[in-house]
Amino acid sequence: MTTTLITGPTRGLGRSAALAMADRPDGERPDLLLVGRGGKALMDVADEVRARGARVHAIACDLSRLADVRAAAATVRDLLDAEAVRPLHALVANAGLMSADTRAASADGYEMTFAVNYLAHAQLIGDLLGSLAEPARIVLLGSNTYHANVWRRLMGVPEAKWRDPVEIARPVTGERKPGMKASGVAYSNAKLAILYYAHELQRHTGPSINVSVFEPGWMPGTALGRGTPAAVQAISRGLARLPGVSTPERSGPALASVALDGRWAHLRDGAFVVRDVVREVRPVAEDRERERRLWVATAQLLEGAGRPG
Repeated sequence: MTTTLITGPTRGLGRSAALAMADRPDGERPDLLLVGRGGKALMDVADEVRARGARVHAIACDLSRLADVRAAAATVRDLLDAEAVRPLHALVANAGLMSADTRAASADGYEMTFAVNYLAHAQLIGDLLGSLAEPARIVLLGSNTYHANVWRRLMGVPEAKWRDPVEIARPVTGERKPGMKASGVAYSNAKLAILYYAHELQRHTGPSINVSVFEPGWMPGTALGRGTPAAVQAISRGLARLPGVSTPERSGPALASVALDGRWAHLRDGAFVVRDVVREVRPVAEDRERERRLWVATAQLLEGAGRPG
């Protein structure tokens, strides 16, 4: 029997994945550590998980505050040391957002999208790497938005525009420009960073800790864009009704499967799973120099939290 940690469990994909984990049969159901923003939503999903028969601990954590992330990791270590939960075999870095304003800074002074999607999870994983019970899985949340295809160009979804990670982490200054292009680029950069990080993380872990990246498919209308203008959110909700579009209810169980099922036990080296199929990433998403630089810059950003620049 095992324990699984998942971030961002209060809504959307994370909630659906947590409930799917709790719905597993006796003997396959893990203990769950739910790491998310404190409040009623976190307590509600913990109650739902508990009602399905799972043992659960809700850990309040604002992922835009690295001090909160470190405190959450310390709480997890305390639970493991006290044997209040079973050994930790899976960590699912699910939480994410797309800030509507790239001038917005996290509590530590970093651009909000990069801070929550990438830096918070790098901190959490780094703090808990030594607490994972092997064999273990680390599943990061990716997105195909890092590159542009015909459909994304038609819809105006921008691809990543990679720069040095320290620059990406710095909030934009000056007046806000109209439109969502800058926010989209920031989101795509954060997701490209996750792919680079997954590859480099695997090089720094033992042979029995496997790192993979899960892409839930195009899922408009979720809480990911909760900071975007109301008109954009309304359009997204309309697109979510199109046939063939992914939904949390479809992709959440797939994410739970990647974290827990034997069919995925071989995944490592940042393998990219799109819903339930392993896909090759584009050449831009595999770059040893960028990956090494991101690893070094991440350590600098985390050590210098609150003093960016």
